[in-house]
Amino acid sequence: MIKKIFPVLVTSLLISACATSPTGRSQFIFMPETQIDQMGLQAFDTLKKDKKVSYNGQYNKATTCIANAITQVVGGSWEVVVFEDSSPNAFALPGNKIGVHTGMLKLVDNQEQLAAVIGHEIGHVLAKHSNERASQEMAMSQGMNILQALTMPTSSLGQLGFGLLGVGAQYGVLMPFSRTQESEADIIGVDLMAKAGFDPRFSVSLWQKMEQATQGKQTVEFMSTHPSHATRIQDLEQHMPQAMGLYQQAQAMGKQPHCI
Repeated sequence: MIKKIFPVLVTSLLISACATSPTGRSQFIFMPETQIDQMGLQAFDTLKKDKKVSYNGQYNKATTCIANAITQVVGGSWEVVVFEDSSPNAFALPGNKIGVHTGMLKLVDNQEQLAAVIGHEIGHVLAKHSNERASQEMAMSQGMNILQALTMPTSSLGQLGFGLLGVGAQYGVLMPFSRTQESEADIIGVDLMAKAGFDPRFSVSLWQKMEQATQGKQTVEFMSTHPSHATRIQDLEQHMPQAMGLYQQAQAMGKQPHCI
């Protein structure tokens, strides 16, 4: 009976799965957002239990200050946690959760570069990239497994669900989104930092710094995505006039965050 019903269910979902991202891109999304958010909450709780949380006052103050400035633009209540981890990574999960590794805080030169990182990660959440990935996986191959992953988050299948959020089975290992999604998060992120009062031009210097950090070394997980460094920088520079317009508007409104 299930075998007969499932194709019909998938077909009906495909028909109603059209959505539009913040950049105007057409998306294939049909998973309930409340369910994706719940997965994010559960994944973040697990991360806090399994990974060491940093209590470095300077790191926490700077990260929270920058995240608050950006999330005020977005709206909603967000939780920010700094994890004691030497890898230069950061992530944001559905359900309004943000995690930043101490390794990233050691890498960036200023508050603007960290704002670019956090803005990029929040961009993934705003564009519902986790839902998009889960929807695509369910429609293409995983079907019933994804459904079970969503209903049994603590099982081995639940780890598959966490993976769809961008968090690998070995907690803290970030799984890259698609090239399109990463590029989209770049643009959304640079606009967010600009609206919050951070100079968006520093987003370019961030990616240049990340490129230098990966030369002759194993690829930094935060950077292990499809777009090349040069492509990301070129796309950001092309978008910069629009981002600078948003930044100038924020400056005129008195938005001048001083977090570091």
